[in-house]
Amino acid sequence: MVAEEEELRRLFNRPSEIGRDAGRSIWTPVWLAFGLAAAVLLARAIYELPTGPLFADTDDAMRLTVVRDLLAGQDWFDPAQHRLNTPYGAEMHWSRLIDLPVAGLILLLRPLAGTMADVIAVHAWPLILLFCLLALSATITVKLVGREGLLPALALPAFSLATLVEFAPGRIDHHSVQILLALLMLYCGMEALTRPRFAIGAGLAAATALAIGIESLPSVAAAILAFGLMWVLVPGRADALRGFGLGFAVATLVHAALALSPDRWLLPACDALSLVYVALAVGVGAGFAALSLLPVRQARVRLLLGVLAGGVLVTVLILAFPDCRRGPYAALDPWLAEHWIGRVREAVPLWESIAANPVHGIAVALPPLFALAVTAYRVQFGRLEVRGEWLIYALFLTLSIVVMLVQIRGSRMAAELAVPAGAWLIVKAREHYLARRKPLQILGLLASWIGFAGLAVGVIVNVIFLAVPGYAATQAERGIDLRRKCLMGSSFDTLAALPPARVMSFIDLGAHVLAYTPHAVVAAPYHRNQQGLRDALEFFSRSLDEARTTLDQRGISLVVICPQMPEMKGLPDAAEDSFVKLHARRELPIWLVERSDDGAPVEVFEVLPR
Repeated sequence: MVAEEEELRRLFNRPSEIGRDAGRSIWTPVWLAFGLAAAVLLARAIYELPTGPLFADTDDAMRLTVVRDLLAGQDWFDPAQHRLNTPYGAEMHWSRLIDLPVAGLILLLRPLAGTMADVIAVHAWPLILLFCLLALSATITVKLVGREGLLPALALPAFSLATLVEFAPGRIDHHSVQILLALLMLYCGMEALTRPRFAIGAGLAAATALAIGIESLPSVAAAILAFGLMWVLVPGRADALRGFGLGFAVATLVHAALALSPDRWLLPACDALSLVYVALAVGVGAGFAALSLLPVRQARVRLLLGVLAGGVLVTVLILAFPDCRRGPYAALDPWLAEHWIGRVREAVPLWESIAANPVHGIAVALPPLFALAVTAYRVQFGRLEVRGEWLIYALFLTLSIVVMLVQIRGSRMAAELAVPAGAWLIVKAREHYLARRKPLQILGLLASWIGFAGLAVGVIVNVIFLAVPGYAATQAERGIDLRRKCLMGSSFDTLAALPPARVMSFIDLGAHVLAYTPHAVVAAPYHRNQQGLRDALEFFSRSLDEARTTLDQRGISLVVICPQMPEMKGLPDAAEDSFVKLHARRELPIWLVERSDDGAPVEVFEVLPR
């Protein structure tokens, strides 16, 4: 037992050569890589501007709408989007923490750019975050792999599909910030092995990630497990356990006070920062602080105490907030869960995503899965002085892959976490090549680069699938390029020119209507607006004579659609005299008068009075 404890102390306390190597300057390569990547992304954005949307995702359009409302004077503590669920308004579950920097950039640019300030800001903000991504990727990789891993640490993110999407100009939603906070938690956790004060930084990052969105819960869980296991294996790391727990608890309390008005402090909610997650953070903080003070020398006893404390906390939370056992959508209408949320593409499991779009599914899944195999090898056979860092890395990577398997959207986190493992494999493949310089080693080096570059994997998989009979025709039927035209700002010019009105539109079109026009809409894809979502889905699919009652009740004067969107198919049980079926047969009733030009991507129909 004494020998075992001594080995564990060596594992977690010994300053590694790689750790010292991380102190050498990495900033010149980071700046060079950022300049090149930013130039490519900006060039692509400018090239696509005439033919593609600024906001390819509905969340980015809604984020700009929310930011504009904040700048126009909407109260910080007012979570409602007043032009959604018209005429009643709908509550959003988003954090103001993302609104603040975007709004600040717009205010800073307005004196110089005028009306173009919004466009410049939504291009600049993702690129600022891209620099942070490259800096964190380089720092973490150099710590795990050594300085020789710096090149792949900076190159692989540029070939990641997650980077090309989440850090591209126009992408102002919160996912990129959540990725950065997960990487920051990982880095602080590794540093806390030798410098316990970094545990406080990990706690602050965990609290901030949770405040921004509940999607960060797996990353926060990884951090909690990492510091718990750190204390279990080495009692000398009790200060790190205590620092993380108290930092997490205090920062979460501060975030709750900043995000919620006092009348909401004691209201539970499963889908956003609320009493539920404050209780979680305070419980973790109190439990970690208490455990850190126990004079227990045996690792097995510490593990038992840690598991017992965790079990008690989970039990208390389940009893206090039983609805949250069903996840963040616990309060969602079962009808909406079946007919709407179950059809959201990014919420499906990995295997369903691959079945629907094999190129994208395989391209985003392979690099993290390869990384998991590399990480397992490093944990088992790696050098003792860096095995502790790799164990912490393994926790973050594994949980992100579990999320990816359950919901494909988890791939955005897993892809960025896969970079250090990819860098290690590339470094080792290069060493083998330089030692032998034979064709097999060249192929190994090339394969190590390709396997961790999601873009390259996608290209290769696409070439393979193009040889499959019928695949190209199937992809053409999906009409991705045509649907992109629905989301272009210019497609809303006719609608924007009309006086402010109440609009019934497709759900996935609603946020862009809000961003590009002065109108109000019934629905956009946000689950707290349950009645608006249901009314929109039913309007397009049930008998139009019956559906008109919804228009009358809400005072709707315009119906807006894009025929290229999947919603044009309606629900599986759509009535024969529903909007979608009558539109397909060009038999809409005379009280729906088209006000858009023939062939316009976005079609506008005026609702005539009865």
